[in-house]
Amino acid sequence: MGDTGHTDTTGNGRHARHDGGEGHAARAGHPWSAFEAAEPVLAATVRERFGRYTHHALATLRRDGAPRLSGIEADFRAGELWLGMMPRSRKALDLLRDPRFSLLANPGSGTGMGGGDVRVSGRAAEITDQDTFRWYAREAGAPPPFHLFRVELTEVVRTRVDGEELVVTSWTPGRGVRTLRRGNGDEPPREAR
Repeated sequence: MGDTGHTDTTGNGRHARHDGGEGHAARAGHPWSAFEAAEPVLAATVRERFGRYTHHALATLRRDGAPRLSGIEADFRAGELWLGMMPRSRKALDLLRDPRFSLLANPGSGTGMGGGDVRVSGRAAEITDQDTFRWYAREAGAPPPFHLFRVELTEVVRTRVDGEELVVTSWTPGRGVRTLRRGNGDEPPREAR
C-alpha cells in the first residue's frame, strides 16, 4: 500500500526514528494481513474482540523508558490494522521515538471478559507515503492533520478462563500459535494439544 519512510505526515518537518530508539535493533513484524492468512481462526477471534468496542488501551514507551497507557481507536481496514493519532500527541511522539507498543482490546464492563481478553504487540510503522495517507484519510473520514501508523505484529495473545483453568493462546511470527493451560495450583502450565 505504500512506503513507510522517515518523514512526518503532519508537515511539521520532523524526522522520526524507526530503529526502535536508542540501542534497539530494528526488527520487522508481520502485517495484520499476513497474520490473518496464516492463522485465520485466532485472527477472527482477535478482530471480533476489538470490534466490540471503539476505544482500547495502547501502551507505549516514554522517553525515560517508563510505560505510558493511552486510549485509542483501532481500525481494521483494507486487510491491515491502523492506528491514527492527533498531531504531536504524547503517544504519537512515543511511537515516533520508539515504535514498540502493546494494544489491549477493551475488556468491557464487569468481570465476565466476554470470551477473554486480547492483546496485540509489535511495532507501529509511520505512514509517510502521501498516496496511502490520503487514501486512508478519505476512507476513514479522518480530516488531516494526524499521525497514521500501520501495525506490524510481533505477538498476539488471547487469555481466557475455561472452567478452573486459565488458557493462554499466543502467536509469534517464528513460532506460530501455541496454547498453554494452567490451574489455580502450583503445577506448571501445560501445552494444550
